[in-house]
Amino acid sequence: MENEDLKIVNRGLEDEMELSGYRLCRWKLVLMGLGGLCTGGFLFLLLYWMPEWCVKATCTRSAVRDAEVTLLRSTDEFKRWFQAKVRIMLAPGKDPYDNLVSQTTSPQSNDLAHNPSDSAPGKITRNPEDQHVPKRYFTLHSTKYFWNDTIQNFEVLKGLEDLSMTCSSVHSKHSAGLNKNQQEFRRFFFGLNEIDVKVPSLFKLLIKEVLNPFYIFQLFSVILWCTDEYYYYAMAIVIMSVISIATSLYTIKKQYVMLHDMVAAHSTVRVTVCRGENETEEALSTDLVPGDVIVIPSNGTIMPCDAVLICGTCIVNESMLTGESVPITKTDLPNPQQDKKGGHGDAIYSTEEHKRHTLFCGTNVIQTRYYTGEMVKAVVVRTGFSTAKGQLIRSILYPKPTDFKLYQDAYLFLLCLVAVASVVFVYSLVMKILNQEPVKEIIVKSLDIITITVPPALPAAMTAGIVYAQRRLRKVGIFSISPQRINICGQLNLVCFDKTGTLTEDGLDMWGIQRVEDGRFHHSEEKADDKSLVTTKFVSCMATCHSLTKIEGQLSGDPLDLKMFEATGWILVEATEEETAHHDRIELTYVKPPNQLLPPSVISPEQDMELSELYELSASYMIGIVRQFSFSSALQRMSVVVRQIGERRMDAYLKGAPEVVASLCKKETVPEDFAEVLEDYTKQGFRVIALAHRRLESKLTFHKVQNINRDQIEKNMDFLGLIIMQNKLKTETPGVLEDLRHANIRTVMVTGDNMLTAISVARDCSMIQPQDRVIIADALPPKDGQTAKINWHYADKPSKHLNKPTKLEEMDIIMEDGHSVDEMRIQEQYHFAMSGKSFSVIIEHFQDLLQKLVLHGTVFARMAPDQKTQLVETLESVDYFVGMCGDGANDCGALKRAHAGISLSELEASVASPFTSTTPSITCVPNLIREGRAALITSFCVFKFMALYSIIQCLSVALLYSIGSNLGDFQFLFIDLAIILLIVFTMSLNSAWKELVAQRPPSGLVSGPLLFSVLTQVLICLGFQIMAFLLIQNLDWYSKPDFYNCSVPHHMDDFTNSTEEQTEERIMNDVNTTLFFVSSFQYLIVAIVFSKGKPFRQPSYKNWPFVLSALILIVFLFFIMFFPIAEIDQFLELVCVPLSWRVSVVLIVLGNTVVSVFIETVVLDVILWKHVFSRDKQGSYGISPAGPTPQVGKNLTLLFTVSFSLPGVHFPTFTLSPLTFLLLFSLPLTRHSVLMFGLACANMIFLNALLCPMLAPGAYDYPTSPHFPLMLLL
Repeated sequence: MENEDLKIVNRGLEDEMELSGYRLCRWKLVLMGLGGLCTGGFLFLLLYWMPEWCVKATCTRSAVRDAEVTLLRSTDEFKRWFQAKVRIMLAPGKDPYDNLVSQTTSPQSNDLAHNPSDSAPGKITRNPEDQHVPKRYFTLHSTKYFWNDTIQNFEVLKGLEDLSMTCSSVHSKHSAGLNKNQQEFRRFFFGLNEIDVKVPSLFKLLIKEVLNPFYIFQLFSVILWCTDEYYYYAMAIVIMSVISIATSLYTIKKQYVMLHDMVAAHSTVRVTVCRGENETEEALSTDLVPGDVIVIPSNGTIMPCDAVLICGTCIVNESMLTGESVPITKTDLPNPQQDKKGGHGDAIYSTEEHKRHTLFCGTNVIQTRYYTGEMVKAVVVRTGFSTAKGQLIRSILYPKPTDFKLYQDAYLFLLCLVAVASVVFVYSLVMKILNQEPVKEIIVKSLDIITITVPPALPAAMTAGIVYAQRRLRKVGIFSISPQRINICGQLNLVCFDKTGTLTEDGLDMWGIQRVEDGRFHHSEEKADDKSLVTTKFVSCMATCHSLTKIEGQLSGDPLDLKMFEATGWILVEATEEETAHHDRIELTYVKPPNQLLPPSVISPEQDMELSELYELSASYMIGIVRQFSFSSALQRMSVVVRQIGERRMDAYLKGAPEVVASLCKKETVPEDFAEVLEDYTKQGFRVIALAHRRLESKLTFHKVQNINRDQIEKNMDFLGLIIMQNKLKTETPGVLEDLRHANIRTVMVTGDNMLTAISVARDCSMIQPQDRVIIADALPPKDGQTAKINWHYADKPSKHLNKPTKLEEMDIIMEDGHSVDEMRIQEQYHFAMSGKSFSVIIEHFQDLLQKLVLHGTVFARMAPDQKTQLVETLESVDYFVGMCGDGANDCGALKRAHAGISLSELEASVASPFTSTTPSITCVPNLIREGRAALITSFCVFKFMALYSIIQCLSVALLYSIGSNLGDFQFLFIDLAIILLIVFTMSLNSAWKELVAQRPPSGLVSGPLLFSVLTQVLICLGFQIMAFLLIQNLDWYSKPDFYNCSVPHHMDDFTNSTEEQTEERIMNDVNTTLFFVSSFQYLIVAIVFSKGKPFRQPSYKNWPFVLSALILIVFLFFIMFFPIAEIDQFLELVCVPLSWRVSVVLIVLGNTVVSVFIETVVLDVILWKHVFSRDKQGSYGISPAGPTPQVGKNLTLLFTVSFSLPGVHFPTFTLSPLTFLLLFSLPLTRHSVLMFGLACANMIFLNALLCPMLAPGAYDYPTSPHFPLMLLL
């Protein structure tokens, strides 16, 4: 039943969810109400925290179509639960597009239409005879899900794309716009066109913050302490909580207000809406619905929606979405029906596929261009949160939780502390009952042990390191919108870099040109602005084939286009509105060389004499740009149709990736040595662009060109030659990559540039070492009945012929029978390189190879933005902690998806990136990793310290309970405030170590080093406390008050004669005083031992607040021990013990210190860490020390791996779980050693038998063969 009613919404998308239906159940509601009252509201809190429990406890399962409440669970790795109430609205129709035809053609429909209203859609009414249709829907994360009877599921209405309309239908069916009735009708479903970021009231934020489990537990603790008259610490915790809540509320409110202001600044504008053929009206942008046709003003605007251009051209700044502030030219959507030859190209419209024709919400239209007085029009495609900007805002409002092992282990560790608390709770309960204490005292003291074992200040202490790290990052210009990810940065073992603008300089420099004539290359030339070249087709192509425009008199556009155009020395002129209106044959933009570059006569015999005279071409040489086909990253080319003023025929110019341009040219015009020349340039790291030309047929008129398909233009071209651009490395790039390599952090290049250029840059910046080999994986899709295949070849020896299959004689990668490489290549490092096309083929047809290839893939070229995101996801699937560093232009998806995305752009698009650097330099990457490691180690230190603090205090109280005593209120206060809080907030101040080391910190609390550290320190503290507890009770003077010899007279007499205090807990006694001193020193000992410096943090002695605090506390404790002061002793409820015992306590403390320091620094850090827990020893990788970063595979932090090796012999690798480790560790502590050893062996054998077959090659952190790099493929 449950599986049948389980629906999937948003299938295949990032927010895909499983949906099930429920109906409210009255008897369950009554039962839950009674349960909530009986538990004092705790049951209500539990249901509030757990949406799944809430729905199942108050509802019964039903069919989704009849549901009153929906329960949703995300299908990602987080498996989050959501609940939403199903609502019903009365709509005039079932579907927003149902009445489109009828309302357009039928005049009767206008009479039945509801009255237009600017109010909410729910208030719109129709005539009584209209039949309203009940429409079921629910809202989740600012998105409405409507019930669809056809598919029997809830769906999101996004906009016109739901209709799967073709490009021609956009022109034929949607270009006229909607009337008022249709607009109001659609607004029922799509709502107002606004991205409504509601700023919650302080009261709502306060309630939500206070209902956090952490604050509820604090409230419980405070009430319990007040019942026990422990007011001072309760007051301190309340003050801390109030400050914490106030700070949190201020920060959250500020973020909401900033986001609201950013969205609201341009959310409501006045727009001109088309109502029919020639009718227009002014309206607010909030009234727009999908299907409306709007007029884009000539002076520009901020787009209030996503709309597709159907008439005219726009210059747009899309920095809000892409992070790239370069203006982009948007052209109108092609209409294939108007072009008879191109009718077959009538594709389904998609905002992603046709983004060059789509104006996105939030982007800035700088100016528009139009022909002969026509208006620039666009059809509204998406509104509100469905727009590109709306989706960006949703990703900020509803981010995915941080998936990091530390936080999972923290909850696990807390559960362990709760388990310990439960045991001690039962123990204290039994002890109190045996001592026949009052019932109230039994309950309060037993519950108090829980607040001791699970410290309420733990979460606040855990965030201290992150707060300090965030402050230090801000000082070096790195800002974060997700501080929790700082800890994850400490685990990064792979960083992906964009190339242009990230590893290399943002701009390109012109190195030279190499022209082609008669199918042969000329010698390379440095300058293109020579007089002898001014009238050549090559220079004309450079001057016209670009997307540059003039904004306020300044040339603006793509940096590459700008450099190319400037190299010609030509001038760009844009026609005025008056010129366009009077001469519809004259193009909007034309270019011309300066007069000094022109030869005496450039008039062609084909020139139209009338136009010649009109423009006085004897003194100028003008080329008008008739049509522009914008650059497409998918096609890797752009083209223009131009006409030289005075000539009748038009020309087409093309530029793009050399391989692509050559494939579109006549074979006889492409030089035979094209491949060799191109390879020579790309190997040197140059950016190479090819140019081509075609003389168009005379029958092609101006108006025909406006509607022709680009495929009809971009064919049978004449190859013109190559432009060679130089993209210099940033000065800091090699040094940063070298630091990352020495830190065993793998680096990967993900770029949209040419493969060989990318490989060359990777070698230049030492991402690929000189002695390493690069293998290009060239994957080919299925074709002509043949299956998909992968050709392998070395990048250094590529095939000489582009059209012939690559020879594999150099390679010995045989997929079927698994032959290995030659023994002579043991020490060589291999890197895989592939293009975006190959990556797509491998994802689709070679899933079994994908993970193995990315383990050694270093260069990914010609990658589209979505492919970059897929690559990050694939790397994360093999358990890499992935960082992504890019300039934001095409990296937004990958920046959001990576564990740590670092945007080098401060523009609005970077708001979705977890980290933003104000300096456009990759030096931020090692800084972020260093601070992340420091924050992570700080979190571990604090967590270990807080765990030890709670267990030490719990142990002290448990021991005192056994003799009917307890710690005094002011003793608790001194420990909790003066020692714990002071130490916690100062031990977190250690800054990051100055350099990155090869060693990485553990990723979780459940890891070998941390478990060993905590368990050993617990046992040490347990042993020395019990030693002191037992020793004092066996001394002769323990029961003889007269033996005391203290400087404070009558101190003991006052204590023994006090009958009032005897009736309560006997706090002032020898055992209490002894355990107070021993435990106080133990807190300081573990704080010092745990507060480690190198290799991840600065040494603790440089953290002067911590050193000063620890010294003051140590001196103070020694002072009150050896020089008792009556007022202090009375305040802390201490008694004076004999000097000999005080010396004994000092010896116990010194013994504790020596053992703790020895275990932590010598046994753990030197012996076990280097020989058992180490994961980064290069010697065991079979890789030369000078080689690149070991290609790390799966990182199993829950397991310990132990391997043994002798020269020439390789033993199996054993995998130990924490359980195995604990069983082995327990051998000397139990009499049943044989049984424990048997259990440990059984666990180890089971674990290895279960896991080893499941792990792919490379799953461990080191290879088991010297041929590991290529054996990954076998």
